[in-house]
Amino acid sequence: MLVALTLALLTSISVGAAGIGLLEVWHLVFAPDNSVNSLIVQTLRLPRALVAVLVGSSLGVSAALLQSVTRNPLASPGILGVNAGAALGILAGAVFLPNLPGALLVLLAFAGGLGAALLTYSVTATVGITSVRLALAGVAVAALLGALTSGIQILFEERARGALFSLSGSLAGRTWQHVELAAPWVIVCLLLAFASSQLVNLIALGDDVARGLGVNVNLVRLWLAGIAVLLASAATSIAGPIGFLGLMSPHLARGIVGADNRLVIPMSALIGSSILLLADVGARVVDAPNETSVGILITAIGAPFFVYLARKVGRER
Repeated sequence: MLVALTLALLTSISVGAAGIGLLEVWHLVFAPDNSVNSLIVQTLRLPRALVAVLVGSSLGVSAALLQSVTRNPLASPGILGVNAGAALGILAGAVFLPNLPGALLVLLAFAGGLGAALLTYSVTATVGITSVRLALAGVAVAALLGALTSGIQILFEERARGALFSLSGSLAGRTWQHVELAAPWVIVCLLLAFASSQLVNLIALGDDVARGLGVNVNLVRLWLAGIAVLLASAATSIAGPIGFLGLMSPHLARGIVGADNRLVIPMSALIGSSILLLADVGARVVDAPNETSVGILITAIGAPFFVYLARKVGRER
């Protein structure tokens, strides 16, 4: 997967209006010069590709944590409404706190994503938590928050205009500024997730077994859920809501390495990054010279996967 991610990264930088060979891309990434191709690579395509890596790895690991913590194969930031809540938080910040430093946008997104997750769980808890009910509640909460987002955009059109670019569900136009905004949050949270992978394995054994092994189940669940929401929020703050990518990545990872989260979590990061990089390449070539939103392509793949997964879970229950 590391080799696949490297090839996907080079391909993403190579493909565009001005095609650049893979070997030349490799050279220009590490040894830029004064050529036009070097300028294209360093200022346009490399930061865009790195944003895809940050977003893809964040959503993949976030979903892997959420699925393990909730023991729900349908859990993901998009399905539970976290992405929609994070987007609402970013828009609210742009409209009502226009002078807020950009570095704090991730915290606003985190607040919105956490609020959405809590709302989803509270709605489901009133009727009994099951995989399908949790997914349906998340879809309903996401729709509600999406409506609130649209309402704010209509009521405060001028103020909201600055946030629309960040909420487009696209990688177009992403720069080094976006990399610098999200990279510290993403890197720290990924390291925490990797370090906590054994705790995820213990939680997956069941509450009674985990408690018998000395694990504070409620505290660990809160810790892992916080990391998952912060990862999804950081991704949404620079690329907007991208649905279904997080849902697919952990399932593909488990199909390759099994159920051990010490392998599933890093593999989910690699798979999520690779899928998003290749989808971004597709977004540039499917209707060239126009560019399609990468979120549309991911949804076209992920929606049938979600239907298949929901039917499978329904049969097993």
